[in-house]
Amino acid sequence: KGAFTGAQYRKKGKFELAEGGTVFLDEIGDISLKTQTDLLRVLQEKEITRVGSTETVEVDFRCIAASNKSLERLVKEGTFRPDLFYRLNVFSIEIPPLRDRLEDVPMLVNHFLVKYAAAMNRPVPRIASRALELLMNYQWPGNVRELENAIERAMVISREAEIQPSDFPFQLHPVESMNGGRTLEDVEKAHIGKVLEETKWNMSRTARILDIDRTTLYNKLKRYGLR
Repeated sequence: KGAFTGAQYRKKGKFELAEGGTVFLDEIGDISLKTQTDLLRVLQEKEITRVGSTETVEVDFRCIAASNKSLERLVKEGTFRPDLFYRLNVFSIEIPPLRDRLEDVPMLVNHFLVKYAAAMNRPVPRIASRALELLMNYQWPGNVRELENAIERAMVISREAEIQPSDFPFQLHPVESMNGGRTLEDVEKAHIGKVLEETKWNMSRTARILDIDRTTLYNKLKRYGLR
């Protein structure tokens, strides 16, 4: 048995499973100082201790870490260990934000369409030229994750063979492109209504698709008279 109910100390963890391979640690800048200490020990000593066990196990893997924050800045602020930073920073690659490489958007869109079509067990939809143009003209402050989320939501609320601009979150639509002088509130109301119809008024699912909490959703329903 392990350190908590249901734990099995014989069960291999991620580092053991990556033996001879690669471990990818995303958003490394968000981990706690305690976890940083544990990770540094693993990287330095090349051994781990399973949960609930006192025996060490040797491991051999390559570690790749990513962060959307400046680790140098975090080191200066005292929220990231300098020894771990130098241990990880053997070779670094800086990937420009998506807004600086919008030519990658069509390729990424196609990748996510294929990915979520497989997950939803449906044919891969096409994307209308106007919808792709909308995506190409957005600045993507949330980078690739925001694009992926937008594609997933569009596929959840639309079962058509072609994704249209109206299937995307209202935040992506520039105000000047709204037909008939519609306001941003009009577009948001229409988008929420469309998601509600698709989810059959399932509030939890609607909130998840819209990426807001249920309280915010209820407030918007009241505000727009959708209840």
